[in-house]
Amino acid sequence: MGAGIGPTMIDRVIGVAKAYTTRVGEGPFPTELNGQLGEFLCDRGAEFGTTTGRQRRCGWFDAVIGRYAVRINGLDCLAITKLDVLDELAEIQVCVAYELDGQRCLELPTSARQFARCQPIYQTLPGWQQSTADCRSLEDLPVQALNYLKFLAELIKVPIAIVSLGASRDQTIIVEDPIHGPKRALLYANGASQTAGV
Repeated sequence: MGAGIGPTMIDRVIGVAKAYTTRVGEGPFPTELNGQLGEFLCDRGAEFGTTTGRQRRCGWFDAVIGRYAVRINGLDCLAITKLDVLDELAEIQVCVAYELDGQRCLELPTSARQFARCQPIYQTLPGWQQSTADCRSLEDLPVQALNYLKFLAELIKVPIAIVSLGASRDQTIIVEDPIHGPKRALLYANGASQTAGV
């Protein structure tokens, strides 16, 4: 409304998400990790508020929230950041659904009270346990890291166009230019590079 850009002038909507989930402040957080693992993600990911220095709450990637964000924002593609934070982990969990009052729930509840009762249903993936800091292409990534990205793309139903592996500009893998490149030449769940019209 206040941006001065009409919705018909927007060609693409690019979402940005961390390779894990964080939250600031109070409220439900189904995948929150308390204890040593949560502290590890916080410390390795430098998850502290820029102004207040307050520690962010950290947890596993939540695909239920991811799908909701894709839908309400009309995302065309996604940039995944901080993949390198997961480098040392032997196993990585992803929340694929919630359990709510004994029922499997694939969508975000509309009620905050229901959301507070949601328990995560996880799928465990093998970690890669090696540094990705020097990777500059998808081919450079450990196969387990690439499989993790494919799994996220499949779960949240949107291709991944950018992968960030650190704070430096050169630690960014551009799978395909999300603005000027072919609209379908992106990382899909099957890992294939697909180009419209080919």
